[in-house]
Amino acid sequence: MKSDAREGDSECGGTAGRLVGVPMSYDPKAPHRHPDTYHRWQHPGARGTAGRRTVRDRQQRGPVADTGGNGDGDAPRERPRRPDEHAPKGFGQDVRPPAKRPRERGGGILMGRLFGVPVYVAPSWFLVAALITWVFGGQLDRVLPDLGVGRYLIALFFAVAFYASVLVHELAHTVAALRFGLPVRRIQLQFFGGVSEIEKESETPGREFVLAFVGPLLSLVLGGVFYLALLGVEARTVPGVLLAGLMISNLIVAAFNLLPGLPLDGGRMLRAVVWKLSGRPMTGTVAAAWTGRALAVTVLIGLPLATHAGGLGDQDSGGLGSLTDALLAAILAAIIWTGAGNSLRMARLRARLPELSARALTRRAVPVTAETPLSEGLRRANESGARALVVVDGQGAPTGVVREAGIVSVPDHRRPWVTTGSLSQDLTDDLRVSAELAGEDLLDHLRAVPATEYLVVEETGEIYGVLSTADVERAFVAAMGKQPARH
Repeated sequence: MKSDAREGDSECGGTAGRLVGVPMSYDPKAPHRHPDTYHRWQHPGARGTAGRRTVRDRQQRGPVADTGGNGDGDAPRERPRRPDEHAPKGFGQDVRPPAKRPRERGGGILMGRLFGVPVYVAPSWFLVAALITWVFGGQLDRVLPDLGVGRYLIALFFAVAFYASVLVHELAHTVAALRFGLPVRRIQLQFFGGVSEIEKESETPGREFVLAFVGPLLSLVLGGVFYLALLGVEARTVPGVLLAGLMISNLIVAAFNLLPGLPLDGGRMLRAVVWKLSGRPMTGTVAAAWTGRALAVTVLIGLPLATHAGGLGDQDSGGLGSLTDALLAAILAAIIWTGAGNSLRMARLRARLPELSARALTRRAVPVTAETPLSEGLRRANESGARALVVVDGQGAPTGVVREAGIVSVPDHRRPWVTTGSLSQDLTDDLRVSAELAGEDLLDHLRAVPATEYLVVEETGEIYGVLSTADVERAFVAAMGKQPARH
């Protein structure tokens, strides 16, 4: 796939062209080299070296701005400057603080954890449970009329037992995913069944097939177990009716999920087969997603016709029964169509995730001491075209990253009296990000260690720059909005 990102045209890093992601070293004796810059970064208080540049750098960038230092290690003297001199455009001025991340939507009521995975019941489940109780209670009244009002308690028990079977179905997916080393975020029982939220894709089509097939397989096994139990009880009794209902419902769940279209398990199995034959997971996803959309249209039209032609509907309800069948078909079709579309969009997004690279999104940074006035730090950043400040100690080792939101919160007239150290966040090992991180690995790290800025380092330990969460979020949104590549 051809990337739309071009050097010098980064819309995510926030600085133009070659100033994005320039590696830099904080070793006081080690020069920093780049095709366009050749600074000698040293501790600002080092004797006779504050603000010094090489001949090549002066030829490329022009004369060095007066820092007010005396060359003997004294702190630079502040002189009055215009507000726009203190920071390059887009850094510390005319920039709103990064938007707060939206809180993750809850999964419903936490019922517990199985195999370390939280199990939630969505509020919509209670609506379905009430509907199942009402429908199954009506059927019990025709089969066992002597139950009276108690039939609804039995129907409620059936609803709970049915969703327990659905939970077993989802647990099969979860256990298989954990066996393959895939993280599972949660299991959720919802309106039409359940879902196991597996956070990563399978690495091979074989594992994808197994991961999808184990769910319907467990439903078939449960159907067989209920059938064997049904042989040991009398017909037209409460246990007999319950076992028959659970047997039929599990067989329906297995058959429905084996239909070959995303987002159903059968669609994932079809995706795995096409993936295996074509060697391209994206090809499998496209085939299974469009098959799922065709399946949605078939359900919308075919289910009411099949119910009416087969006499499966409630003959006493007449037009009301037909309306209920049509409504049920429309809901199922909408769920399948939407799920297929979401699967296709997520696959296209995953295909573009490698473009999210820490190296490509890193902002160039300059080192400052904790005692450096904010205005002076911004002036240095302005001179070098950087958009981040890294706080270093007396030996030049990084100790913190100045938060952009903190810079924005300080008015221009206060910046000469505010130190950069007061606006920095202390560096921990988790806030050091490898420049080689990209795609899902990068997003997983940022999700595991939430922060606004991270220090990007090379594998050798050399400092590369600063990664802003806001830049990653903008790049992610831009990747979602890109048109798929044509082949």
